[in-house]
Formats: sequence, structure tokens, C-alpha cells
Amino acid sequence: MSDNKAPNLEYRVLARKYRPRNFDELIGQDALVRTLRNAIDSGRVAHAFMLTGVRGVGKTTTARIIAKALNYKGHNGKSGPTTGPTDDCKLCQAIAEDRHPDVIEMDAASHTGVDNMREILDGVRYAPTEARYKIYVIDEVHMLSKSAFNALLKTLEEPPPHVKFIFATTEIRKVPLTVLSRCQRFDLRRVDIPTLSEHFLDICKKEKVKAEDAAIQLIARAADGSVRDGLSLLDQAMSLGGDTVTAQLVTDMLGLGDRGRTLDLLEKALTGDMPEALKIMDEIYRSGGDPLVLIQDLLDFTHQLTKLRAIPKVKNEDKRLAALAAELSMPTLGRTWQILLKGLGEVQNAPAPHAAAEMVIIRLAYAADLPDPADLVRKLKDQPASTTGQTLIASAPQRDYAPVARAPKGSTQAAPNILTSPEPQNITERAVRNLEDIVSLLDEAGEVMLSSQIYQSVHLVRLEEGRLEIRPHEHAPPKLAQELGPMLTKLTGRRWMVSISGLPGEPTLAEKKQNARAAEFAEALALPEVAQILAIFPGAQLTDITGRDEHKD
Repeated sequence: MSDNKAPNLEYRVLARKYRPRNFDELIGQDALVRTLRNAIDSGRVAHAFMLTGVRGVGKTTTARIIAKALNYKGHNGKSGPTTGPTDDCKLCQAIAEDRHPDVIEMDAASHTGVDNMREILDGVRYAPTEARYKIYVIDEVHMLSKSAFNALLKTLEEPPPHVKFIFATTEIRKVPLTVLSRCQRFDLRRVDIPTLSEHFLDICKKEKVKAEDAAIQLIARAADGSVRDGLSLLDQAMSLGGDTVTAQLVTDMLGLGDRGRTLDLLEKALTGDMPEALKIMDEIYRSGGDPLVLIQDLLDFTHQLTKLRAIPKVKNEDKRLAALAAELSMPTLGRTWQILLKGLGEVQNAPAPHAAAEMVIIRLAYAADLPDPADLVRKLKDQPASTTGQTLIASAPQRDYAPVARAPKGSTQAAPNILTSPEPQNITERAVRNLEDIVSLLDEAGEVMLSSQIYQSVHLVRLEEGRLEIRPHEHAPPKLAQELGPMLTKLTGRRWMVSISGLPGEPTLAEKKQNARAAEFAEALALPEVAQILAIFPGAQLTDITGRDEHKD
């Protein structure tokens, strides 16, 4: 015979071994526990409960605790419902082991039909065999079909006094309101990191495993509020590390990078040190870091930095984070968040996640050299009047008649890449003959929103000197005419009256452009050469027309 020890085939995972047995052991759900305890102690127990929350926060466990508390009879079989321990009750022990006939647990994911619901309802009329209440626990109740929900409604509203329903779901929005209105709803919260860490450390002591505080913190953070997920990770770490669970072990197991190096990476990227940032990222990747997890960690750091910047009094034990937050502006942090958030999706879908993550870091480092919009506006305002012949404005929608930036008269310098507007006195010289002139005038003045609304939503009815009649589209802003009149008066130096007419008027500028485009396509499709190409390639379509100005013939 071999001297090697046989494996423990009866081993139970930590999530099952340390499943809460009563309200005292249920962690992170104080409001729910307090409400249920008061209800049971006062005898005001609802006939139906709806437990909702993310996976692993204790919905099914809470349902079993409620079932045991209501059916508790004690060691002598004469006790009433309790909110304390139920270990001395054989009936409660059978409920905990899912073998009591009066407590029926059903998974709605595999029993979705109306026939399954009828089987339940047929048994509702019969009294419990041994327990005080016949309790039906339906997990993932949102998976029931519409017919099954309808079959349940009447019984759920007026069940016999010996019946209680307990529903659990992760998708509360998929449960019909007619069912929700008949239940007492409890939202189970995500368990916070300190509570999870304390719980995991207590389990490590019971399992006689030494665990570093940093390792437990990493597991609690990775659990994302789910006790079951955290216990599964702790179980895996114990199997990997034996009697000792270290932070490095958990980092390697989860594919996490060192948080210090991750913060180094973010700091180098935000200061524009691209070579050093890419070097640190390569080190993290070579040490086993997952690019997706790395971007998520950078997002987490950015979120913490933004909170510290917005509310400096927020308690934070990381002095380095607080110091870095003081050096960064809110526009920089907001831009960093947007770049990382967009990059997260790219890394998820990219065929080479590492390359996609590097592109995100390069974008961050490049964006670090861009000035903040507030600083740019401040510098423009501080410039002398003689040097501010041009004003930076928002980019207008692309249109055929959009204003074009021009270099100053007599200058050989190329025109800048941004849209510019002339001095205000030049605006008054412009004649207003049609909607195109009005839109162009607004664009040059920086009134891009109003310009876009007129371009998309206004039908011109009549236009005279100082008088404009329009018919706004039904989706146009209600105060469009009120805003347009004073703006035209301000920009042209003449008093304008803008009124709304009931006449149909001309097509909007957007419709005109669309009609012109459709006419171009029709003209092109009528050409013999195009018809011949379409005949040779069945299924081909004309998608664009370019180069008409260069090749009018």
C-alpha cells in the first residue's frame, strides 16, 4: 500500500462551507436584516418577498434563512419563529440541506413554462406536512415566461395563510410590475471592500491559513462586492499558496500588475513621458499583467484622482494619490477618463490587446501636451487687441457654404487649421439675402448651436430687410424665433423682427442639400457608363460621387 494520503473527496468549497446560517452571520445587508427581524418579531411578515441584487450577495442564502426563521420549532418542537440561531432545530437543518418537503426551491431558468407553475399552484392548497409554513423559493424568477407569470398572479395576491413566496433575481427590470406590486422588495447591496476583507481574514483564521492584508485587499477588490466570487478566489489562492497567501501570489493569480507600477505608468503618461510610460507598460505585460485589467486599473486610479481633485477633503490613505491629484486639473482628468474609457472597449475587441493598450497609453501621453481649454481662452483674452484679429470658435457643421479661414491681407503665412472670424465691424457689412447668409453669419460669430438648428429645422417663408418669417420644424426648440431675432440685431446692427408663419415655406437647408445630392445620384445613374458597370457587377450600388468639379464633362 502507498504511504501517500488519499485526497479529501468530501472537501466543500469555502462558499458552501461558510454560508450564513442565520441573520447574525449575514454580512453587508444591515437594512435587510433589521427589517426582517422587526417583521418576524412583531408578526408582520409579508406573504411574498422579492430579493434582488448582483450575483453572490446572498439572495438564495437569505431566502433559506427566512424559511428557517419562520418555521423554527426548537429542539422540543414547541418554539415559535425566531431571528436568532436555528442550529438546534431538526426541521431547520433539513431546510438548510434542501431536503424538507415543505420548502420547495425551484430554478426558474430551467422551469420557465406555465406547466411548471401549475405544478406549484396545485400544491398550494394543501397544508404543510410538518413545517409551520409551506414556502416556495423561486430563483432567477425573471426567467419565467409571460404565461407563467400570469398563472402566478392570482395566487400571489391572495395566497392561503400557510404559504409564503420568496423570489430571487438579478434582473429586477425583467419582472412584471404586476408581480412586483404584490411583493415586499429588498435590494441586496454589494458588500464593501472593508467588510469583505474582514470576513475573508476571519475565514483564513478558521482555515489556519496565513494571509497578508494586501493579498486579502486584492481579493476583496477583485470580488466587486460579491461574497461568493471573493470566496471562490480565496479558495483558489489557498490551493495555490498552501498555508500562506501573499500579495504577490494573488497578483500573479489574477493577472494584476503592481499597483505602484500602474500608478507610475499613469503618472508618466499624464506628464507626457511616452518612452518611460511604454517601458513600464512593457514590464507589466512581461510580468504577466493582463492589458484589459491594466486599463481597468488606470480607470480606477483616474476615478480616485478625480474625486480627490473635486473634493480634496475626501479621506484617502494614499498620500501619493493625493499629491498627484493636487497637480492635475479637472479638464486633464476628464480627458484622461474619456480616453481610457474608449480604449477599454478597443482593448476588449482588439485581436492584439497588448498593442491596443499601448495605443491608449500613446494617446494619453500625446494628449498631455495639449493645453486646457480654459488656459487657452485665458491666453487669448490676455493678448493685446492689436494681435487678436482672429478669434477661436467652435467648429461648425460641414456645409457647402461654411466659412473658410483666411490669412491676414498682405501676409504670406498659410491659413490656420482652425475656423476663424473677422473683426466684428466686418460682420455689419454682410448682406442677409437668404438662410444661407444667416447660417454663415451665425457660424462666424461662434453661435454654432443656433446655426445648426436653423440649418436643420427652419423653413424660410419670407425674408425682407429687417423682417424674417419662418416655419420651424415640429422638433425645433420652442424659443428658436425669440433667440434668432436679438442675435441678428446684434450681428448686423439693424433691428430684426422674426415671426412664425403657418405657410409651408421653402425646404430646410438640410433638405435642399439632400435633394441636390439625390439629383446628383439620379443624374449619375442615368449615365450609360454607370448603367453598364452596374449590369456587369450585379448587386453593386452607387455610394458616393467625387471629383465632379474637376471632371464636369
